Amino acid sequence: MYVVKVTRKGQVTIPKKLRETLNIKEGDLLNVEEKNGKIIFSKLDVPEPGIPVGKDEYRRIIEDLEEVRETWR
Repeated sequence: MYVVKVTRKGQVTIPKKLRETLNIKEGDLLNVEEKNGKIIFSKLDVPEPGIPVGKDEYRRIIEDLEEVRETWR
């Protein structure tokens, strides 16, 4: 378990060991959700450029990205 501090801007730092374990790098997108009073982060799995995906998977990825973009506005 890790303890992190929330900044006045609501930011937290993911500890380096955890980032390395989960292969989270600068620029990666994370899903954030609340479940039963807990905050859950999960890595948004976007395929590498050039890796083929089916139409359904492509639509899901675009929908996920659009949801993330909406939070930026």
